[in-house]
Amino acid sequence: MSDSEKNSKDTETILMALDQISQTIDVMTSVVGRLRNYLQQQETSANTEKHKDLRDEMQPGRILH
Repeated sequence: MSDSEKNSKDTETILMALDQISQTIDVMTSVVGRLRNYLQQQETSANTEKHKDLRDEMQPGRILH
């Protein structure tokens, strides 16, 4: 195999590896985004429930013991 053919093959291999890395990064970015959204929804849900409990406790005329 000549140097030119070897260089061409090496370049092709490197480009394929870079493409695979790029695809992996895209997938991981998507996963991180979904996890972030999930955690934000959980936090929002927990805060809403917490505020609901406080509103229930703070009702006028209600006697707390």
